[in-house]
Amino acid sequence: MSDERRRFTRVPFDANTLLQQDHWQSPVQLIDISLHGLLVLQPDSWDKAQPQAPFSAIIELNDGQQIRMEATLSHAEEGLLGFVCEHIDLDSISHLRRLIALNTGDAALLERELKALL
Repeated sequence: MSDERRRFTRVPFDANTLLQQDHWQSPVQLIDISLHGLLVLQPDSWDKAQPQAPFSAIIELNDGQQIRMEATLSHAEEGLLGFVCEHIDLDSISHLRRLIALNTGDAALLERELKALL
């Protein structure tokens, strides 16, 4: 097995973002997003969440569309929470792909990252 760690292009992005988990939900400040997950500022109500359980992340886009992903917490440090995408629907991945393409301008890089996910 290879020790190579895949790196995904992280795009700084500011959008209304909501984290949900069972009976807990909180708006969060999105720092960046990639095909592999997202980074947010830790919300004040974080002590009421269950870090080991799955989360839903909903990112509102300017055109009224949403990116929805199921994610798990990969790290929490210095007020930042990093989540790994475990599942994303086809519409959401299409929106995310377009967002990353517009922000990187590198279609070949984006295609390599998509293949790495598959």
